[in-house]
Amino acid sequence: MKLLNEWKLQWFEAGEKDPLEVSAPYYIDHFWMAAKVPGDVHSTLLSKNLIKDPFIGHNDLECRWVEEKEWWYRTTFNWDGDCCEEESMELLFEGLDTYATVYLNGVEIGSTANMLVEHSFEVTSELRKGKNVMAVRIDPVHTHIEGKELDYWCSYGKERIWTRKAAMNFGWDWGPRLVSVGIWKAVALVKRSKTRLAGVFAKTTELQKDLAKVEVDVEVSHPSWMKEPLYVVAELRSGENILSGRSQIRRKKGVMIIEVPDPQLWWTHDLGEPHLYEMTVSLIDEQGNVLDSRVDDVGIRTVQVEQKHENGENLFAFNLNGVRMFAKGANWIPVHNFIGSADEGRYTKLLELAKDVHMNMMRVWGGGIYEKEIFYKECNRLGILVWQDFMFANALYPDYNQNFMANVQDEVAKAVKRLRNHACLAIWCGNNEIDWIYDRKKSDGEITTPFYGEKIYHELIPEVLEELDGSRLYWPSSPYGSYQDGDLDSEEMGDRHNWVVWHGNVEPRKVGEPVVQDISLEGVSFKNYKKDLTLFSSEFGMHASSNRYTLSKYIPEGEFYWKSDEMAYRNKDHFHEKGMLLMEGFTGVPTDIEEYMNYSMLTQAEGLKYGIEHYRRRKPFTSGALIWQFNDCWPGTSWSMVDYELLPKASFYYARKFFDPILATIDHDPGKPLRISVVNDKLQDLEDTVVFEVMTFDGRQLFLKEIDFTVIGNGVQELANFTEEEVLDRVDPSEVVIRLRSIRGSFKENVYYLRDYKDINYPKTNLSVERHEEEAAVTITADRLTRFVKLDILQGEVVCSDNFFDLMPGESKTIQLWHLKGEDIDLERVSISAMNSESSMIEKGQKGGVTH
Repeated sequence: MKLLNEWKLQWFEAGEKDPLEVSAPYYIDHFWMAAKVPGDVHSTLLSKNLIKDPFIGHNDLECRWVEEKEWWYRTTFNWDGDCCEEESMELLFEGLDTYATVYLNGVEIGSTANMLVEHSFEVTSELRKGKNVMAVRIDPVHTHIEGKELDYWCSYGKERIWTRKAAMNFGWDWGPRLVSVGIWKAVALVKRSKTRLAGVFAKTTELQKDLAKVEVDVEVSHPSWMKEPLYVVAELRSGENILSGRSQIRRKKGVMIIEVPDPQLWWTHDLGEPHLYEMTVSLIDEQGNVLDSRVDDVGIRTVQVEQKHENGENLFAFNLNGVRMFAKGANWIPVHNFIGSADEGRYTKLLELAKDVHMNMMRVWGGGIYEKEIFYKECNRLGILVWQDFMFANALYPDYNQNFMANVQDEVAKAVKRLRNHACLAIWCGNNEIDWIYDRKKSDGEITTPFYGEKIYHELIPEVLEELDGSRLYWPSSPYGSYQDGDLDSEEMGDRHNWVVWHGNVEPRKVGEPVVQDISLEGVSFKNYKKDLTLFSSEFGMHASSNRYTLSKYIPEGEFYWKSDEMAYRNKDHFHEKGMLLMEGFTGVPTDIEEYMNYSMLTQAEGLKYGIEHYRRRKPFTSGALIWQFNDCWPGTSWSMVDYELLPKASFYYARKFFDPILATIDHDPGKPLRISVVNDKLQDLEDTVVFEVMTFDGRQLFLKEIDFTVIGNGVQELANFTEEEVLDRVDPSEVVIRLRSIRGSFKENVYYLRDYKDINYPKTNLSVERHEEEAAVTITADRLTRFVKLDILQGEVVCSDNFFDLMPGESKTIQLWHLKGEDIDLERVSISAMNSESSMIEKGQKGGVTH
């Protein structure tokens, strides 16, 4: 019985009201405001015009009072059911944010101190026939940390050291401080058998070509209530095919082995089909009566992390069903600052966009939440693996406090039991950057305390996983992997966060050595990616502007210009000059808002292309590239590839090429040879011909070479190399463009320039644009080389078949547009330009609204 309707909300000063008075059934709440559950307080207040939109301007600062108040929810519901001796009634809260006390019919039934996991309360005695009144009091965070030790390392709000809620609520370097509060997930009244399923875990224990074995482990609570033997039955269903297993419960546990002939495996979408079986597990008595049951979608698959190559060299490579794969993806942050009010459709849209650009892995970052169920279900469906952090990030945590550790123990166990059946889940990770940064800050003298929290990642979590999920690798932190006294961000072992680029970290360094940063043109340049021989890059990236529509929607009128205070406020990173230096080194320094949007997007896109193509050429000795970051939680300037309004940035469209399973790539730096390689992530051998073409900006061909090649499945092959002198025919290297094409269409066209954007004098070009109303498409033709053709869309949630692309002289390209909600697209709100185009364009056809 879902309890999602007729909730009311009110606030008081902390401690102002007697809780038993406000929770009493007779309390008059007629003048309270209506509230949505699931939801949050900020969104409710915004819907009532009681606060200004926190995402516009500096309005988030005006909302700080919300986190200081005591908030009350109340609702009524009718219950006309019954409950026998072998049953109990429970109130299940899937998410309470955060310090909550629950009352039923005026009786305090329990309290919570953890936003991140579910909480249930047995209420059989307190439940009444007919009308029931439920109240939830949520205290401000500060009332629960008063008197607590806060004087040790914690990035951003130090309240979060003691508070088990999404760390990003307190601000991060890509989002504002907006400390959410509320009932952020569903609430239900549930009837349960006292003897019931307490845990179900299905895992693939053996995988052969024509047979798989699936072990189903079951835990039962309170079996002593039943005086007769209990059994558990598991069924795996795929279409009309049903396979089953049965086991008697002994000592609260049952184990079944189901043999699956000719199994349909779960693969990432780039390697095969992500097939899912429906698994039904039932607890029955000797007469066959069903006492409890549950249904899960499960995948038959094995996943390991290989840490040694056949030749003895170190690896960090995910192996799925016996296939060593290259992990291509990004880091995932919460989809909204107000997580409870984010609709499930936002998850589906973002993850389908990720699949669209060939991503096969998402890392759920440790400063957010154990994601909503929709996230994992969509990753299961779409064939995207998940790197799952536990929710500890960039801070020391009080592992010396028994109450805190009991809270963490409960959290970890609940998170593992909730998530372990998802086929997409590939690895557990203890925290984000804590082990690595502790050493850095201790070496600099900034940290003088013991490593508070170490027991969590190196004792508590592995002990819980040993009991509840030994089927996946547990990795204590990210990055992690010291080698020969190197620090934990070593490129020789484990995973690495490359913050040489952007943050200017000087690496390698050894444990205990001082931390050095080089905030200079060379120090932060994305050209440093070429020096990175990491085994697995689990974080790297650089800023880019959000799209015009997103920025202009949330920046107050008159403030949307370069270097305005409001533009600066969109950027939450430290030392804003890092972005300026990156642009200065590649595009030059922007002089207005138009140049800033273009230059930052081009720098991010070309920088990620430069790094990822390098990583992929090193396969398998680099086996993963997870970009920081995929999405945004508010309309800011950040590392994201898709902005808050779900408009992709240039890097997203570049990713369609640099993450494509087949990649033709050139390794080149100014004055150096051009080395042509093909990367084949597919399992089949590939035969094709690559066309290597060098031309001037007006289309004169300088060099043409057709290279036949064969690349083995899951392999890399260098095909040829040429000097600049060989291909230029005495033309200046800043006046040519290079293109790689496939004769058979096996890979996407790839375009290169021999010099950085700032060092090239592009000719002015004219664009001819024809708009097709019925097809929701535009055709663009260029008379000369056209750099970075941009469809600027003044409408949210619109995606293009391509954008931010280059056109060769005399060539045309038709771009399809579609709306993620299927809404009409207004072509009049789509402007088309290029970095080197004239301000005026020749327009053909009619403009107007279209339907896709």
